[in-house]
Amino acid sequence: MDNFDFYNPTRIVFGKGTIARLSELAPKKKRILITYGGGSIKHNGVYEQVMQALSGFEVFEFGGIEPNPLYETLMKAVKLVKTNDIEFLLAVGGGSVLDGTKFIAAAACLPDDIDPWTILTGETKVTQAIPLASVLTLPATGSESNPNAVISRAATNEKLAFAAEPVFPVFSILDPEVTYTLPLDQVRNGIVDAYVHVMEQYLTYPHNAPLQDRQAEAILQTTIEVAAKAMQTPPDYQARAAYMWNATQALNMLIN
Repeated sequence: MDNFDFYNPTRIVFGKGTIARLSELAPKKKRILITYGGGSIKHNGVYEQVMQALSGFEVFEFGGIEPNPLYETLMKAVKLVKTNDIEFLLAVGGGSVLDGTKFIAAAACLPDDIDPWTILTGETKVTQAIPLASVLTLPATGSESNPNAVISRAATNEKLAFAAEPVFPVFSILDPEVTYTLPLDQVRNGIVDAYVHVMEQYLTYPHNAPLQDRQAEAILQTTIEVAAKAMQTPPDYQARAAYMWNATQALNMLIN
């Protein structure tokens, strides 16, 4: 077995009705920026739940984070963060919103004379970031409990990744019921995404790490067992819960 240093500080709050717990989990008396994607959270009830839970908090919003989040879009959010002295970020969405929020959290802490894109090129090491958390709406990438992010840049047609401990989410809320309104193709893609993430870590050189191998096999087998039920309409809660938890386990740094 290779040497390793396992660290995962993200608190997972899992189950029905857990969005309401934002009222106790979010930092009080701090300016919070909610980030989200194309606006589906305003049609499926998630936005309403989040805002109700954060009633009494000082809340700002930034929407429009794309799938494969664009650097150009995220830099607008960085400006908003700096202008309003944002102290906490809450990503409400799937992996792309989370990835983008991680970049915002790190880029907003850089001095003005440092180009934030250098975070992606590896020229700038992320040593601090604005604390962030998430309300997950699309299980797929595991971004809700890892320090990884992938960002695209339209101007140069680049797509780069970074990983940094300061962008681990402080907590992530996983309520399987929020997946009920997802289009089935997104559920299908999420199931496959999680499965492939596990395979990428499992099919490597021999490393004599039997525990991680068995854990990876458990995630793969469980995904196979629940996939068909997770695709049912109306949704099966237990199947969606297993799918959601599997997707988190697939890329939370444990089995790699």
